[in-house]
Amino acid sequence: MGCAVPRPASAAAEPPRRRDRFHLIKWLHIGSTRTTFARVSVAIGATERPDVLARLRAGAAGLLARQHGRFGPWLAVALGAGVLLYFQQPTEPGPGALLLAAPLIGLAILVSRRAPLSGWVLALVAAGCLGFGIAGWHAARLPPPLELPRWAVQIAGEVAEVEALPEGQRVTLRRARSAGGEPLPRDIRIRLRESEPARPLPGDRLAVRAILREPGGPVVPGGWDFARAAYFSGLGGSGTALGPVEVTRGVGELPAFARLRAQLEARVEAVIRGPEGAVAAALLTGSQAAIPQAEIVAMRDSGLAHLLSVSGLHMTIVMGSVFGVLRLLVALVPWLALRVNGKAVAAMGALLAGLGYTLLTGAQVPMQRCLVMAALVTLGILTGRRALTVRTLALAAAAVLLVSPVQVLGPSFQMSFAAVLALAAGWEALRGRLPAARGWRRKLALAAFGLVLTSVLAGAATTPFGLHHFGRLQIYGVAANALAVPLTSILVMPAGMVALLLMPFGLEAPALWAMGQGVAAILAVAAWVAAWPEAAPVLPPLPGGALAVMSLGFCWLCLWRGALGLVGVPIMLGAVVASLQVPPPVMLVTGDARVIALRTEGGVFLHTQPGASAFARNAVLRQMGAETGLALPASGEAAGGAIACTPAACRFRPRPDGPEIVLFRTAPPARGARGGAPPDPAVLAEACGHAALLVSTEPIRRRCPGSAVIDRFTVWREGSQAVRLSPDGLTAVSERAWRGERPWVPPPPLPGRPDQQPVAPRDHGA
Repeated sequence: MGCAVPRPASAAAEPPRRRDRFHLIKWLHIGSTRTTFARVSVAIGATERPDVLARLRAGAAGLLARQHGRFGPWLAVALGAGVLLYFQQPTEPGPGALLLAAPLIGLAILVSRRAPLSGWVLALVAAGCLGFGIAGWHAARLPPPLELPRWAVQIAGEVAEVEALPEGQRVTLRRARSAGGEPLPRDIRIRLRESEPARPLPGDRLAVRAILREPGGPVVPGGWDFARAAYFSGLGGSGTALGPVEVTRGVGELPAFARLRAQLEARVEAVIRGPEGAVAAALLTGSQAAIPQAEIVAMRDSGLAHLLSVSGLHMTIVMGSVFGVLRLLVALVPWLALRVNGKAVAAMGALLAGLGYTLLTGAQVPMQRCLVMAALVTLGILTGRRALTVRTLALAAAAVLLVSPVQVLGPSFQMSFAAVLALAAGWEALRGRLPAARGWRRKLALAAFGLVLTSVLAGAATTPFGLHHFGRLQIYGVAANALAVPLTSILVMPAGMVALLLMPFGLEAPALWAMGQGVAAILAVAAWVAAWPEAAPVLPPLPGGALAVMSLGFCWLCLWRGALGLVGVPIMLGAVVASLQVPPPVMLVTGDARVIALRTEGGVFLHTQPGASAFARNAVLRQMGAETGLALPASGEAAGGAIACTPAACRFRPRPDGPEIVLFRTAPPARGARGGAPPDPAVLAEACGHAALLVSTEPIRRRCPGSAVIDRFTVWREGSQAVRLSPDGLTAVSERAWRGERPWVPPPPLPGRPDQQPVAPRDHGA
C-alpha cells in the first residue's frame, strides 16, 4: 500500500491553521527586469471554501503580479501632471514644490523597501512635485517679455534663422538692437517684403526699418496662448519690414545647422518647383513655412498632416535605412564580419544618422522623443538587453519634459506620444496572437493588416487631442494613410536621403526629381481624399478638463495589463459625456472687438469691423464649432427669432426665456480717426438696465446698473471675452482672468504708456 512518514513532534504540536498554511510569493519589478521592486507574500488559510477577503487578497496579488514593468512609466505621467498643474495656476507659484521633490524621492526609496506600493505612491507625488517645480524653474530663468515701440524703428541684428514663405521670407534676428541701443535679450522675427531681392543667410547681419509688435495672447479665452509659447521659445516679438534690408555677409556668429538648413531648402526648391518643392524641403529640413495654405488644408482634412511634420515615421525610415545599409556592408566584407559585431556597428551608425537628422530638422518634439528612444534601443543592442517600448517611451517623455516642460501643452507633444503609446500597447496585446508569416501572400496580408491597424490605433489615440486643438475630425484618414505612407516610406524619404548624400557632389537632381514625383502623388491623394463628403467635419473643441480626464483614462488603458487596464474605458467614456455637458460660448468678442460672434441653433452669426483679421475670424468660428459664419441681417429677425436687428443694434436671446444681449452697431472709425461713432443714445437708454449684457465696439460712456458691459475699454483692459449661459444667467470670462498673473502675461495697460524708443527715420526710397 504505502509507507506512512512519521510526523515530527514539533509539527504535530502546531495548530491546524498554521500547519496547513501556504504562501503565494510574487516578484514585482519597476524599471529594469533585473531590478527587484518588491516581494509580496500573501498567506491564505487552506480551507475548503476560502473567505471573501482571502479571495480578494489572492486576486489582488495576481493582478499586481501581471503589471511587471508597468509601475515605472506612471512616474512620467505624474511628472507631466505636475507640469500641467503649474500652468493652471492663476499666479506664479514659489519654488516650494521643487525643494520638496528631493526629500520625497528619498522617502519613497526608503518606504519602498518595506511597503512597495506605498513607496510607489510617494514616488508619484515626488514626480508631480518635480514636474511642477521644474516648470517654474524654467520660467524663472528666462528673461522677461519685451516692451516694444509702437511706431516704426530701425532694427539690426544677427540672422539666426531664415524661413521661406509662400510670399517672401521671414528672418529671426538674435541680439537685435533698436536704434543703436543695447542688445535685446530675446529674438525678433521679421517678415520681409515680398519683392525683397536680398537673400540673407544665417550668420549674416541684417538691418531694416520695421514695425514691431509683442506676441499676442489667445484670440479667445481658453485658446492657444501665443505669448506663452513665445516666452518659453525665447521670442520677444515679430514685425513687418517697411523697406529694403541691408545685409552684411558673415559677420555674426554662425548658428549650428541653420545655414545648412537654409542652403538645403534653396537647393531642393531649385529642382522641385511649386508646392511639391516646399513639402520636400519640409521633409528634409523640418520647416513648413513655405508650404501654401491650400496644400496644408488638404493634408489636414485628409488626415495626412503628420507627414509634413518630421516625426517617428521619418526617423524610422532614416535610421532603418542606414542600419540596413551598414549591416549589409559589414556582411559583404568577410574579414570585417568575423571580427566586429555588425549589428552593433549598424546600430551606432543609425543612431548618429538619427542625431544628424534631428539637428538638421530643428530638434522638434517628435524628433526629440524618437532620438531618446533610439538611443535607449541602441544601448540595449550594445549591452545585449531588450529595450521595452513602453519604458523607453516613458523615459523619452520624462527627458522632454525636464528639458522643455512647456511642450506638454502643445499638440505636437501630445499627439506624438499618444500615437506611439497606442501602437506600443496594441503591439503588446497582439504579440503572439498573429499567425506566422509563411508565404508571400500571408506576408503581404500581414503587412496590409499592420498598416491599417497602425492608422486606426494612431488615429484613435490622437483624435481627442486633435479635437481639443483644432476642432476637426479626419474621417477618411485610414484610407489616405494606406496610400500615402507606403509612398513616403518606399519612394519619398529614401530618394531624399540619396539626394542629401549626393549634394556635396552636385549630383542630387535625379534623386530630387524622384522625390518630387512621390510628393506630387501624396499631394494628389490628399486633395482627392479631402474632397470626399464630410472628410473633416468641424466640431466644438474638447474642453481642457475633459481632455485631461480622457488622457488619464487612455494612459490607464495602455499602461496597465489585463482587466485592470480596462478600467480606463469607462474613464474615457465619462470624459466624453462630461464634455457634452459643456456647450460652446453663446458669444465671443476678440481682443480688438473687430470680430463678435453669436451662437444660435441656426448657426453662428458674425459682426465684423473693417480690418478684422481672417485668422481671428477663423479662430472664433473654430471655438464655436462652426465651419462658416453668417452675416447679421441689416434689419429683421434671424435664427428663428433669437436675433432681432435694427440699423442701430441687434437683440440676442440665446434662450427664448433667457437673458437678453444687446449688440450696438456703430459706424467704423474714419481713416485717421481714433474712434468711431458712439452707440445710438436712444437705443442705449432703452437697453440700459433692462438687458443683461450690453456689447459695443466703441466706449459706452454711461453707467447702467443691472446691465453688464463689454465695450472697447473692456477689451483694451481685459482682452477677449467669452460669454456663457449659466443657471444664474450670463457669465463673462475675460482673457486676462483666464490667463492669470504669469510671467508671460503683460500687466494691465495704462493710458499714455511712454515710449522710450526713438522713431525710425522714414525710408524715402520705399
